[in-house]
Amino acid sequence: MSDNQNLLAEQRRALILDEVRRRGGVRVNELTRRLNVSDMTVRRDLDALARQGMVEKVHGGAVPVSEPSSHEPGFEAKSGLELSAKEDIAKAAARMAAPGGAIALAGGTTAFALAQQLLEVPDLTVVTNSVRVADVFYNAQRAAAGGSQAPRAGAATVVLTGGVRTPSDTLVGPVADAAIRSLHFDVLFLGVHGISVEAGLSTPNLAEAETNRHFVRSARRVVVVADHTKWGTVGLSSFASLEDVDVLVTDRGLSAQARTEIAELPPELVVAGEPGDGTDL
Repeated sequence: MSDNQNLLAEQRRALILDEVRRRGGVRVNELTRRLNVSDMTVRRDLDALARQGMVEKVHGGAVPVSEPSSHEPGFEAKSGLELSAKEDIAKAAARMAAPGGAIALAGGTTAFALAQQLLEVPDLTVVTNSVRVADVFYNAQRAAAGGSQAPRAGAATVVLTGGVRTPSDTLVGPVADAAIRSLHFDVLFLGVHGISVEAGLSTPNLAEAETNRHFVRSARRVVVVADHTKWGTVGLSSFASLEDVDVLVTDRGLSAQARTEIAELPPELVVAGEPGDGTDL
């Protein structure tokens, strides 16, 4: 955090919110030192964030708002969160898709960002249960065609699974599950609601959990794309363990403790935006 007395209230509150989410809670006296403002200013900021439902005030500080494990935010509610982190993650993950490969993209806003990075990878076959992801490819093909009915050379072949639509605009249920079971992917790119050592990968939607299980079983390689705020979050239903994951692509906000925990687990850790993430090649 910056020790700038002239930070606007909105900037201070954004910094406070990021600190609460990153550390799982903050104390008033810590914030006054880091922001170089008075206790009263910090308390006003926490009051404002609490009224907006962004944090929960506790004695001496604030913690993240506790959400029920079955709560599933909609796509629009999630699309504005951690935008720069998702872009960095998408750029790093896109390098793992080989031209001419068969890949799967599960739903979510990080997968949506990744889809935009994959438009330049030639001759992909993309299977997805995300309406938003499919639209990225369809819209790009229409724009490139310029009125022509023929797809541009190297354009991706996109298969949308069908199924029942969730609040996050993914398609789940028996139709989606049957489609995925019959296919085999070189790489699965999988966004998640939550990820932890104990619960593995989890989601608040039971039907989506089952669909994701089929995705994982049908993939030769599983790449999880998840920003740092997903670490430590646990949804209602677990659908895979961390032993099922080959690569975890995340961002620089991941805490040192989380990095230590992941180092003891099977997944390869790629931190987007740091040296060695592959984007500087």
